[in-house]
Amino acid sequence: MPAGAVVPAASRQLITVTAASYRATRAELTAYRLVGGRWRRTLGPWAAWIGRDGMAPPGAKREGDGRTPSGTFSFGIFFGADPDPGVRFRYRMAHAFDFWDDDPSSPLYNEWVDDRYRSPGAAPEPMDVSGYDYGAVIGYNTARTPGLGSAIFLHVNIGMPTAGCVTLPMGELLDILRWLNPVASPRIEMGVATSGG
Repeated sequence: MPAGAVVPAASRQLITVTAASYRATRAELTAYRLVGGRWRRTLGPWAAWIGRDGMAPPGAKREGDGRTPSGTFSFGIFFGADPDPGVRFRYRMAHAFDFWDDDPSSPLYNEWVDDRYRSPGAAPEPMDVSGYDYGAVIGYNTARTPGLGSAIFLHVNIGMPTAGCVTLPMGELLDILRWLNPVASPRIEMGVATSGG
C-alpha cells in the first residue's frame, strides 16, 4: 500500500489510483485487501484513464475542470446501463430517464435524478450511455457543496481521458466491481506518486 493513504480502521479493502504527476491522464490502479494486519495486493496493477486535465491536488477539484479529485473516498451505489453483473453492493440499472445532476445551482447537485419526477438541473449527464455499462459511484463531495465537483465514478474505459472519473477496460472493471464488498468498508485512494508533482 502506498505511503500516505489514510484508511479508516474498519476498512479491509483498498483501491489505489496513483498518477505520476498532477498533469498525467493515466494512472496505475491496484486493489489490496487487509490480511493479518497487512495490506496485500489482490488485483492489478492496471493502467487506468483519469481526468483529461490530470489529477487535482487535495481540495482543488472544481466542477468542469476535467480533473480527478485527490483523496480517500468510500463507494456509493454500483450502477450500469446493463443488468447487474453480480456485484455485492446495491445495484441500480440506468434507463433513458436517469441523469446525474452536474448543475451547481441545482438543489439536486451531485445526485442521481429520475427526470420523470424531478429536474436534474441544466445540462445533466445521461446515465444510460456505453461508458456507463457498468460503474460505481466514488463518494466524492457527498456533502454536495456547489461547485466542488460531481459525478466522479469508476467505470468502463472508452479509450480516452475522462471529465474526472477513473476508468478501466471492461474485464478489469468487472473483476474490481465483483471483488468489492460493502462489509469490508472499501475505500479508493486517489493521488500522485510521492515523487510526482
